[in-house]
Amino acid sequence: MGWKRLIISSIVFLSVFTFSASAQVKKISGHIQDSHSEERIPFASLEFKNTTIGALSDSAGNFSFTLSHWPSDTLMVTFVGFEDYALPIDTTLEEIQVIIEMERGKSNAEVIIKSKIGKGMIMWRKIVQHKQFNDRARFDNFSYELYNKLEADLNDAANNKLIRFPLLKPFKSVIYKNIDSTSETKPILPLYLTESLSDYYYQRRPQKTREEFKAVKTMGFNNPSISKMLGGMYQNVNVYKNFIPVFDKDFVSPISDYGSAYYYYRVPDTQYIGGRRFFHFLFTPKHKGENTFIGDAWIADSSYAVMKMNLRVSELANLNFVEKLDLVQEYQLINDSVWFLSKDKFVADFIFLDKNRLNFIGRKTSTYRNILVNDTSVTNALQKNKLREEVVVSDSASKHSDAYWQGARHEQLTKTEKGIYKMIDTLMEMPSFQRFTDLVYFIGTGYKNVGNYEIGPWYNWVTANAYEGLRLRFDLGTNTGFNKKIYLTGYLAYGFADQKWKGRFQSLYLFNKSPRSTLMASFINDIDNGQVYYDEVGSDNLFAIALRKPNVPLRYMKIEQEKLEYFKEWNSGFSVTLNGMRRRSSPLSNLPLKDSFPTANGGESLNSFEMGIKLRFAYLEKFLDGNFYRISIGSDYPIVEAHYSKGISGVLGSSYNYHKLGGSVSDYKKISPFGSIYYNAYAGKVFGTLPYTLLEIPPGNNLWYYNKYAFNMMTRYEYLTDWYAGINVEHNIGNGLFRFIPLTRMLKFRQFWSAKVLWGDISQANKEYNFDNVENGFKSLEGKPYMEIGTGVDNIFKIFRLDFIWKVLPRPLPEKTFDRFGIFGSFRVVF
Repeated sequence: MGWKRLIISSIVFLSVFTFSASAQVKKISGHIQDSHSEERIPFASLEFKNTTIGALSDSAGNFSFTLSHWPSDTLMVTFVGFEDYALPIDTTLEEIQVIIEMERGKSNAEVIIKSKIGKGMIMWRKIVQHKQFNDRARFDNFSYELYNKLEADLNDAANNKLIRFPLLKPFKSVIYKNIDSTSETKPILPLYLTESLSDYYYQRRPQKTREEFKAVKTMGFNNPSISKMLGGMYQNVNVYKNFIPVFDKDFVSPISDYGSAYYYYRVPDTQYIGGRRFFHFLFTPKHKGENTFIGDAWIADSSYAVMKMNLRVSELANLNFVEKLDLVQEYQLINDSVWFLSKDKFVADFIFLDKNRLNFIGRKTSTYRNILVNDTSVTNALQKNKLREEVVVSDSASKHSDAYWQGARHEQLTKTEKGIYKMIDTLMEMPSFQRFTDLVYFIGTGYKNVGNYEIGPWYNWVTANAYEGLRLRFDLGTNTGFNKKIYLTGYLAYGFADQKWKGRFQSLYLFNKSPRSTLMASFINDIDNGQVYYDEVGSDNLFAIALRKPNVPLRYMKIEQEKLEYFKEWNSGFSVTLNGMRRRSSPLSNLPLKDSFPTANGGESLNSFEMGIKLRFAYLEKFLDGNFYRISIGSDYPIVEAHYSKGISGVLGSSYNYHKLGGSVSDYKKISPFGSIYYNAYAGKVFGTLPYTLLEIPPGNNLWYYNKYAFNMMTRYEYLTDWYAGINVEHNIGNGLFRFIPLTRMLKFRQFWSAKVLWGDISQANKEYNFDNVENGFKSLEGKPYMEIGTGVDNIFKIFRLDFIWKVLPRPLPEKTFDRFGIFGSFRVVF
């Protein structure tokens, strides 16, 4: 019988061996992520098509199957709020590793439960009720180490027409080597990467914040003001607030106190992560065209705190140049009871022309480490503050080695990100790339660096007017290569009709950048082109030729002016400007001549000398610094100004003694969800009997280009005053009524209204001195109001605005009703 056992054992062994050989194990594994934000998708459902074999991805979005055979040639992946994904299986393979990228959008077509007592609505109410306990702003103080990484990539680089631009030909080989083709969709070209590491401190009462930058790594520039904007002070998103800032717009948070008016809510399921229960909370916009999000969140049981929230700007939100935008926030549990922010992620697709030109991806990732809550070390650090908010960038922040960054980063750079630094280093060393960037800078700003000097702006080089005829002008200045403290600039201009040379020279000495301290001296001998405001199109440029109003008296004045000015600023936002100025005016056309204004003390007519002081307070005003000048990007508080000037006769031939006093209060405020409002209230008085050149001339506009700071239905030199008071208001509503019309909602038109009111009068002595010539065309308001109101359409083709302006007061004469209404255009680029 032994041989029978041996035969049976052999048969069993061969059967098992044969079965094992013919049944090799099949494996498929990977992870599931959002195709845009690249965030992992937890608890997605995976099932082989037409079978019952399936599973869920884990809390990190990972999945794995180990099978004896392939049940189907298709793996179906589904998740609430995303399009279903069908993954084809190559059944000839034994092991597959894959990244599954899912697209948002399915939730738009899903059934929305509108019941006021649905699970979603109940969950929203619970979250809102617990916001005050979960918002990190409730703590007495906290601090953390913040790591920021900002990246810009050219999207669909292989097909992007920008890559094939002829001027890029000399360095195409360097660019193509760095195209990342690992994506299964569209390869990208990494263009820019910057990193920062800082310590951030917050105190609730009295409210104080402080950020100390320990390290900043940038390529191509080193601008402290830009470095500050990469930190937590400027980029602090808090989903527990009612509104979330997206560029210059406020979007309604899905867990806003008013969220039920803007969103539908659902709770499709619950899951356990690390032994804790979480609710899956979904939200979709109720109305098209509103600034809202679509997305989901995981909410902790009992505390109703956010563990993770995914926000995508809804498709029809009124936002320019952005095709897709995702905001992701993750929270970690500290002290076993507090959910504190651990990661921020921002991903946006920008399209500035079309999908084949200027199509970029921007990514910003922020991570938070070493979190301390209600700790004395935070209050000790904040005691260094002299202001409520302070941002400090150390001198050594930009000088750290690669070895330092290797250990300091919260997360290591990917291979693609490392390649960005290498590519930028290579490009910066190429003369052809430097020439290309210089050309872009010249076209965009008007200026071109030539060695230690700069020429421009080019748009002032050629113009024309009725008095000078064809006018040619050339500007020359210095740059930091000449001197980092001294800036010299000037121009020469020539009019072919009057055959006169004109010009200006100005020098600036920069004592200190922050807080700012400067000394400026200038000389000008030229036609007066009027007061130039921040966004005004003056008459001395190429574009103004086609924008002048017809049938407006052309009034020309030549000025010769010397000025010395000292500016001193303090960290508090308070500044003082001291100046001395001598000014000679020479009327040229359609203005009263010098002979009309005899002087009693033997001085020269229309020649003045004055000393002045200007006080300004702009608390926590933020600036974007250039080499010598800076641009204000506003303050969260009203800006107050006051000025006083004293005219002194007998100095350099001056003829007049007088006093001028004035002031203003201005502010720009977001009033979400009703847009933003700007106002400027001002008043002033001139003491003395003076010619019109020294009185107050309300700013008029001789162009069809809209001027925010002038009276657009008023012409220059139309009114004279020696006391005045007024207010300008502009309310930008957003899409307003346009969101209810499908066409205007799709075109993203925006609505606004404006009003400008001025009161003023002129004394009898000044009337007699200036109004004796009835042909001069001056008017007096007689103490009555001048008023313009306006509305219109903004964001036409994303860059153009039309203003419809009515002059309400004073009412025009019946034969001049055409002076009552005007249409003005303007350009501006905003998100």
